[in-house]
Amino acid sequence: MILIGENINIMNKKIKSAMIERKKEIIQKIAIESKNNGVDYLDINIGPARKDGSFLMEWIIKILKEVCDLPLSLDTTNISALKVGLEIEGEKAIINSIQATEERMEELLPLVKKYNCKFIGLLLGKEGMPRDENERGAIAANFLAKIDEYGIPHSSVFFDPIVLPVRFQQEQVVSVLEFMKMFKELFPDCNATCGLSNVSNGALNELRGLINRTYLTMLLKYGMNSAIVDAYDKELISIIRGEKENIKNLIWKAMDEEIDISNLNEEEKNYVKTVYILQGKSIYSDSYLKL
Repeated sequence: MILIGENINIMNKKIKSAMIERKKEIIQKIAIESKNNGVDYLDINIGPARKDGSFLMEWIIKILKEVCDLPLSLDTTNISALKVGLEIEGEKAIINSIQATEERMEELLPLVKKYNCKFIGLLLGKEGMPRDENERGAIAANFLAKIDEYGIPHSSVFFDPIVLPVRFQQEQVVSVLEFMKMFKELFPDCNATCGLSNVSNGALNELRGLINRTYLTMLLKYGMNSAIVDAYDKELISIIRGEKENIKNLIWKAMDEEIDISNLNEEEKNYVKTVYILQGKSIYSDSYLKL
């Protein structure tokens, strides 16, 4: 699985300040630690960056290259800044992301073709958020038809079915799982990714890591081969890298059958309970582990 570190993000106040004040050490430290923790890409989220986006993109890539050789996922709505990043990164880059609307596809797919890079295809159409797995499939199929018009290889796209918070949108969390069940049959040559941390957004801090790890392991079972993740969640990375096969196998078993948890240790019980929450078999509450 391709893991993309999410931690260089302008939404973080400390990172935003470092970007504005050009404090490279803060950003470089995250890059070094993200690589050491085992991610494959760094996501560079500079937001819309309306004033100096092009200069900011060039500066960030330059300072990252001083300390880290990981390829980059370029995350900005500023197309001029994106082009600067693509000129530097070329085919190593991932564009994060292209929405499934005519305007965004026509603006950005030519850049994918020109630079022979990869991109995240966000399954958000002109009518907004897809309601279920069938709408996700329909949006992806239409997106793929547009990709074919440009002669872009299917292997260049990472479809993102849009993960939403289980605390508020439990049915949508289930819908993404259902979409992934049919993904490889419908789109065998394409990749799938997601912004994993969204699934635990709004949950208690002590639950977030558990929810994220469980959900990504579930998505892995259905063929998801990439995710944008917290590079500091070493437990998650170790599970995905095959270092915790007992946990992975327990999660996969719980997805397919009811498990008697009376003989499990506390950690194992928590993973099984979280599977049932993410499958919609139990209703989410902040106290679900205590039930």
